[in-house]
Amino acid sequence: MRDNEILEKIESFPRWHYRFDLGGHKTPIYENKMAVRHRNRALHFFDPMVELFGGSLKGKRVLDLGCNAGWWSLRAITEGADYVLGVDGRGMHVEQSEFVFEVKGVEKDRYDFVEANLFDLDFRRFGEFDIVLCLGLLYHISKPIDLMERIGSVSTDLLLVDTAVSPVKGSVFEVRRDSLEEARDAVDYEIVLVPSAQAVHDLASQFGYRTVTLKPDFRNPKGLPDYRGANDYRRGLRRAFFCSKKTDLSELSAEVESLPEAPQSFRREAWRDESFSS
Repeated sequence: MRDNEILEKIESFPRWHYRFDLGGHKTPIYENKMAVRHRNRALHFFDPMVELFGGSLKGKRVLDLGCNAGWWSLRAITEGADYVLGVDGRGMHVEQSEFVFEVKGVEKDRYDFVEANLFDLDFRRFGEFDIVLCLGLLYHISKPIDLMERIGSVSTDLLLVDTAVSPVKGSVFEVRRDSLEEARDAVDYEIVLVPSAQAVHDLASQFGYRTVTLKPDFRNPKGLPDYRGANDYRRGLRRAFFCSKKTDLSELSAEVESLPEAPQSFRREAWRDESFSS
């Protein structure tokens, strides 16, 4: 693709959520601080995932749900993944992903991008996946159990979740409203369910995963604290989770944190009332 064609294509899109360097042209990310946020998110959870697999994703098949413009898909390919399937509900994001991969020269047999509602697409058509990326997605959907069931049907090992979380202690899903017109939000229903950290653990456990929560420790490449664009992690409103069926999570290089103890009113035993016993 010629230099002028790359520039024209970049400018043809009304919005870019991630900053890419495409043939020497930077995509115009909607907020500059978000470029720092995404870099530090990668340092926080993506790099430790690669380290967990011995420093490379060679031999791995990766499913990227809600792939947007393919930023995380590209990271997986760059780290050696054999194949990536990216799925997004918005055609613009799929077009951006395919454009990014074309400019980057990724072999076409190593990826597919599909425009689809996650609840309509049969993931099994594409085989099984060693790694499933659920990054910035879980809090934008209305059917988390359905989604996890679909993931579990094709996931053979690791599920990486990065999501906004409800600050409510205990295992709960908080009802919120998304805008269907906002490119970063839901694509099917305005009503979405935002999980608490405990709910993520319980949801993953139901489908055979062991889960740990990463402790936020955002630092720049020089090792200095850097929460630009990422105060939601520092305030406890967003967390990353490693969910595994096979891989030993005790080998993680990142620090993990304990779940907050649920108040008595949220504990299962508090819901039982002997007066209703038969």
